[in-house]
Amino acid sequence: MISNIEKELYKKRDLKYGAFQSALIPTVDKKRIIGVRTPLLKSIAKDTMKKAEDTHQGKKAQQNQVEKFLKELPHKYFDEMQLHAFLLNEIKDYDRCIKEVERFLPYIDNWATCDQLSPKVFKKNKKNLLKYIAKWLKSKKAYVVRFGIGMLMQHFLDEDFDAKYLDMVAKVKWRPKSFSIIQASKKNLMEKNIQISSENDPDLYYVEMMRAWYFATALAKRYKETIPYIEKKKLNPWTHNKTIQKAVESNRINEKQKGRLKKLKITIH
Repeated sequence: MISNIEKELYKKRDLKYGAFQSALIPTVDKKRIIGVRTPLLKSIAKDTMKKAEDTHQGKKAQQNQVEKFLKELPHKYFDEMQLHAFLLNEIKDYDRCIKEVERFLPYIDNWATCDQLSPKVFKKNKKNLLKYIAKWLKSKKAYVVRFGIGMLMQHFLDEDFDAKYLDMVAKVKWRPKSFSIIQASKKNLMEKNIQISSENDPDLYYVEMMRAWYFATALAKRYKETIPYIEKKKLNPWTHNKTIQKAVESNRINEKQKGRLKKLKITIH
């Protein structure tokens, strides 16, 4: 039986947009993409949560619909996963939100849903959030790790910054399940001239890309504290070079800093 939410999403599908999304998200089967535009999904989530919190007569029914949907994991469609993330972003109670996020994270299988998940209530509960981030960074699931790094980047590079957070991300060593076999035949592969691609190792690619994004952003906001990680080559060569690439492309880093970073690029044979 097709759920009411699924029916509503199909009514709003855009086939061209769905094809566009499919090309950008290689870890998701294109058959799972309905093709609902992101702004529309955000609007649906905001409207749904607003109605659930309203005091009118239909409040209870709306709340039940939301609760039922949040419990239906894993969702069949990518668009449902996106909607789920946007609903969590709107939850105002921190304890409830973190509980729902913890339940949702293990089912995320792509970078887009991972990066769209950004609960507004986290901004007011950073101290408590840190213990969860520390746990997420040690997860065996790629997108839980990516989410943890993303939360450090979003909430802890400004007034709540601490240099120890740089070290937390530098020490992230997520590996695909098959890595132990590879590692046995080639010691310290990640520290050598490894090439990472979204086609060959998509989950590894999206974890390392987030690490590079984090350090590039840290260079823009906390250059003095971050540059030693590049100078001392504390990241694997691929992530090191990707960090430099993203930093050099940024308008928030001055030309002198960019020149210095370019000289620190590692040549990979």
